[in-house]
Amino acid sequence: MAVIEINREAETRPSKSRGVDSKLEVLVIPVADVDRAKAFYARLGWRLDADFASGDDWRVIQFTPPGSACSVIFGKNVTAAVPGSARGLYLVVSDLEAARQDLLDRGVEISAPFHGAGDVHAGPDEPYLFGSVRVGGADPKRGSYASFAAFSDPDGNGWLFQEITTRLPGRIAPDTTTFASTTDLAAALRRAALAHGEHETRSGGHDENWADWYADYIVREQAGQPLPT
Repeated sequence: MAVIEINREAETRPSKSRGVDSKLEVLVIPVADVDRAKAFYARLGWRLDADFASGDDWRVIQFTPPGSACSVIFGKNVTAAVPGSARGLYLVVSDLEAARQDLLDRGVEISAPFHGAGDVHAGPDEPYLFGSVRVGGADPKRGSYASFAAFSDPDGNGWLFQEITTRLPGRIAPDTTTFASTTDLAAALRRAALAHGEHETRSGGHDENWADWYADYIVREQAGQPLPT
């Protein structure tokens, strides 16, 4: 697993523009065949938000992935980028294998899971966050941020699933715990249940305050804080 250096000072420094939210809500991707792209993203199970046109010269289509606050837009005369030139578009998932299987069940081709080669970043593979070496299989330690799978749309725009189960410290406000979908919440509950079972084994008995323990675990995990034992 690659070692990611974190600027601790930047990590904890509050934003000077804290009172003004700047939410990334739309990514524009270039496609050659609008209807073909629309059929593909519909097959992924993404929500169709808009399909607007003005004569034959302009058309815009918007899709939103499940649980995402950011949407994608493509169409005719909405970008000057070359079709298929959007690469390294990341979809964060809490369960990589489940996300892969969902696409396979929908008839979408997707790579096998892969991870980085440690502190090695130059290689023959298409570059991604951990460099240009893709080692087959999910990260052996199943570290958060470290397991991936890749797929492309018909134009060649490249997407990656990245499995994240625990955020790095400072990535989520410690006083805020939110989940984008019931799937993510259920996955967090399963991880808490597994950890709580180990906690009860260590303590040698049933924990009547298991609900409080679950809540503490989930909040700490999402905020990137030390987990309860």
